[in-house]
Amino acid sequence: MYLIIFDVDGTLVDSQNTILHGLQVGFEAVGLPMPDRKTALSIVGRSLEAAFSDLVGPDHQDKIKVMADAYRASKIACREQGLDIDPLYPGAREAIERLHARDDMLLGIATGKALRGVRHMQQTHGLEGRFVTIQTADTSPSKPHPDMIHRAMAETGAEASNTVMIGDTGFDMAMAREAGASAIGVTWGYHDHSRLVLEGANTVIDSFSDLDRAIEEILEINKETV
Repeated sequence: MYLIIFDVDGTLVDSQNTILHGLQVGFEAVGLPMPDRKTALSIVGRSLEAAFSDLVGPDHQDKIKVMADAYRASKIACREQGLDIDPLYPGAREAIERLHARDDMLLGIATGKALRGVRHMQQTHGLEGRFVTIQTADTSPSKPHPDMIHRAMAETGAEASNTVMIGDTGFDMAMAREAGASAIGVTWGYHDHSRLVLEGANTVIDSFSDLDRAIEEILEINKETV
């Protein structure tokens, strides 16, 4: 069996507006100025505390817990009001359904989101039951630490040589590299093509319509036997 692992933010869903709102709430909670948009979005993919740590620098590490708690409270409040809706990227649903229908592939998730956020995404878009393993910031160190992929492989019995990570950031690519898995970068998210390649992407795609072919080429799947 082949294990195909997806990142969420910037890969499956366009979450930039809700992430920026949460970050703004976090910075306001401690009276610090919000970074510019590009800088703020550069940390997408990291777990929440690690993201705030990267953004505030060494002088404000004591404020991270308050910022993260404010972010989480804001997300929960927005969900209760029906405002925390991140749209799927074009072609994402179709790609998930195509791969899920294959009898030689298992799908997983590895994300810096909390499990609560992943469940919300699945319920919002009707994607329950598509992913057999879900790894989150609740149980693993932040990307690029390889623990999420190691856990996913252990849960499914997949070998690293049969595992592919699909993500939009260098954190995803580096995580896959450290775990001994392959990596496919996508260009519609938060890090550019050059960074994806620099951090270890085996290939980079511009559309979900290119995903199946990229997976088959990387894993050297004989199409005639699929």
